[in-house]
Amino acid sequence: MAFNLKKFFDDEDTKSISVGDNAYYNSPEEELKEADKTGNKMILLEPRAFSEAQQIADHLKNRNSVVVNLQRVTAAQAKRIIDFLSGCVYAIGGTMQKLSVGVYICTPNNVSVQGKISDEGEKKANTKDIDDSEW
Repeated sequence: MAFNLKKFFDDEDTKSISVGDNAYYNSPEEELKEADKTGNKMILLEPRAFSEAQQIADHLKNRNSVVVNLQRVTAAQAKRIIDFLSGCVYAIGGTMQKLSVGVYICTPNNVSVQGKISDEGEKKANTKDIDDSEW
């Protein structure tokens, strides 16, 4: 008829902790799996050739947002990538915004982008400090 107090408290503590942990906290692996299912990822890509544009489109089709840095490709390749991504974004009902020179954010229709980053390049283009004509 002995009562094991330690076992009683150990069982109670693990129950409350496991319920609390499972309810509010996930492991990093579980969070990545959940983000894959719901399309809640922000992907940062820096393509080096036009052939990588399809990978960006695949991320958009999976309802993930993509920030694209085009500063490592030629101006002609950057134009082709932007044209391709513009068509992809239009097809999925998303949006595309320029963040800075050669950097764009592409979002599917499940992501709302609020606000706008002012383009300092336009102001400085009048003084010819920055040549933004390639982008």
